[in-house]
Order: sequence, then structure tokens, then C-alpha cells
Amino acid sequence: MPISLFARRPAAPERTGVRARNTLLLAAVVPLAAATAAAALKASHLELYADRHRIRLTPVARRSCPQCHGDGGWWVTGANPEMEACGCWSDRRELCIELLPIPPWPDEPPF
Repeated sequence: MPISLFARRPAAPERTGVRARNTLLLAAVVPLAAATAAAALKASHLELYADRHRIRLTPVARRSCPQCHGDGGWWVTGANPEMEACGCWSDRRELCIELLPIPPWPDEPPF
């Protein structure tokens, strides 16, 4: 019986079981990680915005704030009425991670 150099060995049954288990674990980890991230953002009162150019975390007003009651501020009366921001969100920093540069906008259309 000739021996072929290109013959493949059959896969061991324990290897296919490991692959199936790893696939199931990965399928369970992704939704769990997404749910954990959503809970962490909600607990820290942050809003996530992501596109291909940036990832931005911005603070949001707290519903339990005794000053603004979740509205984010209040209107100041006077000659020029404007909204004054509450410190529950305006004193917190924003995090922005730039990913891809935004292409420059042309001055004139190309036609």
C-alpha cells in the first residue's frame, strides 16, 4: 500500500468538541459584554456615540439631581433669557477618541 504525502488525518473527536464549546462561549460572551457596557454607561450617566471617525462619551443629566430633576438646567430670566446648565453634567469631562480623519470638504462641487 503506497503512502501518500498529502493524506489527511481524521479530526480527533475531542478537537471538534473543543471548537464547538469555544464557539458557544464566544456566542455567549459578546451579548454579555454588550449588556455590561450598556449597564456601566447608564450607571455612570454617559452617552455613547460612535461612527467610523470617532468614539465619543458625553455626560448626561442625572434624573435624581435635586437641582434640575433630570432636565439638565433651568431658564434664567432677565433681558436675555437663556438656559443655565446644571453642574450634574456640565462640570464633567467629555471623552473623544478620533479614529479616521474626516476628509476635507471641497470648496466647490466637482461638476
